[in-house]
Amino acid sequence: MAKKFIDVMDTTFRDGFQSVFGARVAMADFLPAVSAAKEAGITHFEFGGGARFQSLYFYLNEDAFAMMDKFRETVGPEANLQTLSRGVNTVTLDTGSRELVDLHAKLFKKHGTTTIRNFDALNDVENLKYSGERIAHHGLKHEVVVTMMDLPAGCSGAHDVAFYERILREILDAGIPYHSVCFKDASGTSSPQKVYETIKMARKLLPQNTHIRLHTHETAGVSVACYMAALEAGADGIDLAASPVSGGTSQPDILTMLHAVKGKNYDLGGLDVEKILKYESVLNECLKDYFLPPEAVQVSPLIPFSPMPGGALTANTQMMRDNNILDKFPEVILAMREVVQKGGYGTSVTPVSQFYFQQAFNNVMFGPWKKIAEGYGKMVLGYFGKTPVEPDKSVVKLASEQLNLKPTKEHAMDIADKDESKSLKFTRELLKKEGIEPSEENIFIAAACKEKGIAFLKGEGKVNIRKKSANAAEASAPTPRAKTPINEKYSVTVNGKKFDVEVADADGKAEIKSVKPASVAHMPPPELSPAKTTGGSGEPVKSTLPGNVFKILVAVGDSVKKGQRMFVLEAMKMEIDVNAPKDGLVTSIEVQQGQTVANGQILAKI
Repeated sequence: MAKKFIDVMDTTFRDGFQSVFGARVAMADFLPAVSAAKEAGITHFEFGGGARFQSLYFYLNEDAFAMMDKFRETVGPEANLQTLSRGVNTVTLDTGSRELVDLHAKLFKKHGTTTIRNFDALNDVENLKYSGERIAHHGLKHEVVVTMMDLPAGCSGAHDVAFYERILREILDAGIPYHSVCFKDASGTSSPQKVYETIKMARKLLPQNTHIRLHTHETAGVSVACYMAALEAGADGIDLAASPVSGGTSQPDILTMLHAVKGKNYDLGGLDVEKILKYESVLNECLKDYFLPPEAVQVSPLIPFSPMPGGALTANTQMMRDNNILDKFPEVILAMREVVQKGGYGTSVTPVSQFYFQQAFNNVMFGPWKKIAEGYGKMVLGYFGKTPVEPDKSVVKLASEQLNLKPTKEHAMDIADKDESKSLKFTRELLKKEGIEPSEENIFIAAACKEKGIAFLKGEGKVNIRKKSANAAEASAPTPRAKTPINEKYSVTVNGKKFDVEVADADGKAEIKSVKPASVAHMPPPELSPAKTTGGSGEPVKSTLPGNVFKILVAVGDSVKKGQRMFVLEAMKMEIDVNAPKDGLVTSIEVQQGQTVANGQILAKI
């Protein structure tokens, strides 16, 4: 009797990279491994989407569409190339308009995609309707998703087999076109028995030949057992990765699973152990210079209590490492438990997992429920769709007060369509102002990546890859002597008159370059980075956590009101407002846009 063929999707180049390296792997470094995977007989790849869209523009100064084209060229026309989409969020953390959702499907088809796996973190089927329709409309295969996890101990009301059956029935009743069904557990917290019963339920409910697959992570240590349970229940496909981006926060290794099914009636993709060994050898060589975070290869017994997805865990720890606050990570993970309990039980997968993490981070850094993270607050208020259960009323009240928003039951996409800044026309005009060609690709990049997308398109993108050789070179480099900064600008008052003074560096000595009468016309607009001027008197305005200065919204001489936004810091995938502590006049700006600042560092004085 022939063994049952099980389709294996190789997640190495998307979820593997995302789960282990925070999605920061350069195309030139991994393409040889793509060729090796093809030679090993792999024909189904996850090659983009998820965080492997924005990350290319944020950290690699690479074009995701160019990467997709090159990947398709490497593997040939017959391979099934799959991406991950977050329903109405597509490949961003925010809700897109219908125009953007349609453009996402159109462009991903154009750039080599065969299949889009499409999920909603809240399991709100309303968020899958239009996105699924457009995926199918543009000639792509639509893999519709039910997202899974286990609830923290003592919680109930969602994420059991009955809940998944209800969601699956809603998908079928909605008439959403689909070609396959995936049960996706990004945190790897579902128990093997629940997986078995869920796949059994789906097999009975769905048409006979429906392709059903399971996606999970090794983070909680039960992924292989869950895959075996899924196969026994009748699943047709599973997701695996290759070393060194397998296990730990990622999917089980291909070789591990081949070993697990020995003696069983399953043929995993027709794959051969010896060929996979060669492929993994090439991949290890390609990635040998990349810093491998120790947490990426660990299994955590705490994850079932505070479900943190593997695909988000290392991205968050790497950002905490960058900001020298990694010691806070265990506290944040523990704080996630309460955040999940009070947040309405949305599945811990992007973007909801990031909302959970941001709120837990705030609870640790600022005190429990003192500061509601914008994403978390909007979620409990209903702006991303309907949560599986009603969120905690006290948290909803806090979110409404702090964000100055009322709870809503309006569909998320309808809200987005009303937002002019989310229209393609708005983005097109923005590109024209910047002198950038408003091609469909450029419009999508700018709409999805905002300021960083614009910076990439203007040739101002930056590379931030964590490599061992770069770290070693940085550690061994001599500390440069302090110099007077080049082209510093100061505002000086002499006999009641203001002057703009520009100081340049001349062989380590300060030299006045120009003196001009100050005028409003010379002052930069609020959205630009004003000149750094230090030495003012007054009350200091300090950063509230480590991060980067994302925006400076005031200039020296401006009058500000208490509570007015003065700065926007960027940290942990969040934009953090720094507000004026009192009414007053801005006497100095102590930082520049893009500068890294420490917790409590003085940003300005008023």
